Amino acid sequence: MYSVVELRETWEVAKDVRAFRLSKGFDFTPGQFVMVWLPGVGEKPFSLAWKDLLVVKRVGPFTSRLFELEEGERLWIRGPYGRGFEKKWGRVALVAGGIGIPPLYALARAWGKDLTKVTLIYGARSREEMALLDVENYVDEVVITTDDGSAGRKGFPTDVLAERRGEFEGAYACGPEAMLKAVLRVMDYKNVQISAERYMKCGIGVCGSCNLGKYLVCRDGPVFDGFQLKGLL
Repeated sequence: MYSVVELRETWEVAKDVRAFRLSKGFDFTPGQFVMVWLPGVGEKPFSLAWKDLLVVKRVGPFTSRLFELEEGERLWIRGPYGRGFEKKWGRVALVAGGIGIPPLYALARAWGKDLTKVTLIYGARSREEMALLDVENYVDEVVITTDDGSAGRKGFPTDVLAERRGEFEGAYACGPEAMLKAVLRVMDYKNVQISAERYMKCGIGVCGSCNLGKYLVCRDGPVFDGFQLKGLL
């Protein structure tokens, strides 16, 4: 069942990244996703950055059409779907790579005040590709890394995680698969939850297009405990 929502506001938050404020808020757990349908264009999954907020990177025909929409135009949305993050630890690292920031932004905003200490380690290729930097209002510390050294320290977020591993009781991560694999190795697949990404069509575990080994990302994830993915990522 689709909810028909209007765009209340849309604005650019980084290079080729736009935010879309919706006319309706959704009850969700950070890490869950919605399926967004545009008639005549198709349907794609997006993690919620907040109850009424989507943050989208332009990567193909669907997102390019989405970027053309103006305030007052409509989207068709179903969900939220999938397994979100679980509140498990007190001193945590949030490890975000590129457009992996939205679900971790949601986590920080929803739970930041309830946790002992939240450190966001946020990596991107360059300063201009970093989005949702107001996340600093919801965490205790932000550590920035960029591939080109244009912001923060030059390098990767997993370098920081490895150096400071002993400070954290657990970690949450979302980003490119190479980064997620590195996070899992640093954490030895323990005390870590990651948001995985696979091509999705139905979003509800019927079509099987998003299989990850024995799991379906839309139904069993997109959030997984590290130990579930040993040998798969």
